Amino acid sequence: MKPKEFRLIKAKPTHGVCPYCSVGCAIIIYTINDRIVNIEGDPKSPHSEGCLCPKGAAILQLHYNRNRANRVLHRKPGAKDWDEVTLDWAINRVAELVKKTRDETFVERLADGTLVNHTTAIFALGGATLDNEWNHLQQKLMRGLGVVAIENQARI
Repeated sequence: MKPKEFRLIKAKPTHGVCPYCSVGCAIIIYTINDRIVNIEGDPKSPHSEGCLCPKGAAILQLHYNRNRANRVLHRKPGAKDWDEVTLDWAINRVAELVKKTRDETFVERLADGTLVNHTTAIFALGGATLDNEWNHLQQKLMRGLGVVAIENQARI
């Protein structure tokens, strides 16, 4: 009987960081022919020692999940069903609504003359799976629009 070959013997390891919480656990991503075949905690990580939480252990689901959304859906106000729309349409619609809301609710100065330049009608909710660079850019964009309520989900 011939011994079985290890599943990852031909896989290329690439070191990375778990995309979820702010702990930043080190991970090893294994690929074969540019396809991810396994993701696991890095045992050399000083704070996780190769262990991952349940979310971190399921990182592969970010890439290969048959239930993952892969098209843009929109439900009109009062409608029961969702319609498939193009990404361009959705981006333009979001931009229109943000501009409309900001224009209608922007406050330059308080009654006592204090300069505030803000809107409290928009809330920005980021994602814990997003990297620091994205969260930084989102923060800059939202602050530039005058948004006060900004959360990147690091605490949720």
